Amino acid sequence: MSEVDNATRRRSVVSEYRKKLLNYKELESRVRTVRESLKSAKKEFAKTEDDLKSLQSVGQIIGEVLRPLDNERLIVKASSGPRYVVGCRSKVDKEKLTSGTRVVLDMTTLTIMRALPREVDPVVYNMLHEDPGNPCIIFMDEIDAIGGRRFSEGTSADREIQRTLMELLNQLDGFDQLGKVKMIMATNRPDVLDPALLRPGRLDRKIEIPLPNEQSRMEILKIHAAGIAKHGEIDYEAVVKLAEGFNGADLRNVCTEAGMSAIRAERDYVIHEDFMKAVRKLNEAKKLESSAHYNANFGKD
Repeated sequence: MSEVDNATRRRSVVSEYRKKLLNYKELESRVRTVRESLKSAKKEFAKTEDDLKSLQSVGQIIGEVLRPLDNERLIVKASSGPRYVVGCRSKVDKEKLTSGTRVVLDMTTLTIMRALPREVDPVVYNMLHEDPGNPCIIFMDEIDAIGGRRFSEGTSADREIQRTLMELLNQLDGFDQLGKVKMIMATNRPDVLDPALLRPGRLDRKIEIPLPNEQSRMEILKIHAAGIAKHGEIDYEAVVKLAEGFNGADLRNVCTEAGMSAIRAERDYVIHEDFMKAVRKLNEAKKLESSAHYNANFGKD
């Protein structure tokens, strides 16, 4: 056999070897990927199994430590009302179970399973304690939803809202230390806010933004009507004269209702009469709404 044939055979063997090597590496990579996927699936399966066991297991009771009775037993008041003399799980640090500590009790044995952190509203607490890094402005709209006047009686939902308000008041007192965090709140019901929220030192400025006047209403209406297909001349001045007491949202609704009127008339554009019908309709609807009487002494800046 000639040297040329030997060289050709060697090249053929080397080429075949390289192909097999590349194929092996590709298969090895696939096996590695499958193993990682299997490992991840096993972890997810184990977590799902634990979650199912937790859901199927007996529930637990949240309570508050009143005082230690001796080295082994404590008096705990459950959230539902009754008081129990309970033991403690061996893994729980008893030195941390001081008076006022929130704990979890096993439903069957009434044993303290673990201690819980201080009861705070997590949304408010984390919002005001995360380091913003740069100056931060927090805007809370419709503050009357959680900042309404407190009362002694109410449902569990009312108590939850009051707990959120208490945490907010507590955090507002600490803004001097944070420095970079500033808060702006907005509401259209200042008369129902809790007096503690309006106390000096918590909210420094109270600014009342009145309803827009006739000229402002016209400009707002033109902004919302700009994207609507119109036919003929629209007398915005006549429309806003009927929109006495309307705010920006009401004027946007006028445009929406004018568009609905055009759709009902099977038109793909609005005319002046559509706007007039819309403002009259919304005016009648506003008359049926209960008017809010604000405290005349509410601060103005």
